[in-house]
Amino acid sequence: MNPPVAVLLAAGGGTRFRGSTHKLLAVLRGQPVYRWAIDHAREAGLEVWVVTGCAELEPVEGVRFLHNERWETGQASSLQRAVAEARLENVEAIVAGLGDQPFVTPDTWRRLAGSDSPIAVANYDGVRGNPVRLDSTVWNLLPAEGDLGARNLFTQRPDLVTDIPCDGSSADIDTLEDLQRWNS
Repeated sequence: MNPPVAVLLAAGGGTRFRGSTHKLLAVLRGQPVYRWAIDHAREAGLEVWVVTGCAELEPVEGVRFLHNERWETGQASSLQRAVAEARLENVEAIVAGLGDQPFVTPDTWRRLAGSDSPIAVANYDGVRGNPVRLDSTVWNLLPAEGDLGARNLFTQRPDLVTDIPCDGSSADIDTLEDLQRWNS
């Protein structure tokens, strides 16, 4: 089996963002929002895959972009797209995060990837957030449709879940106001 891969879900329409571009392409502190997430996962030493859909993201050397043609059906289809690729590549686990969360630190990505729990979730001062490590043994439990990722498994299968204390933040850029706040 191959080591865990960082998967950034970046396929959604970003409908709450009222800027002149898609939220992932909006500039945060000098670079597009999605690049922060990629850079931090790469700094953790992980191979990075980005699941795309609505927004046309610029390719990044050394990063695999996986297009989700069903992106409009919700987050589950993007997660399933990543799982299908991981099965083909014989990957042992994916560490799934979101492309609009630029403040997840490299250390957080490393800590999640290093867990041996079937489901390991980042915990920021008592609050669960992203990323989430999903071992190949739980992929069949993930939803196949809808706008859910692995969150439902936290309550359905708490016996499989381990909280990993993390620094940083899982704050996301959903609105123009979010972007302006973080750029000020």
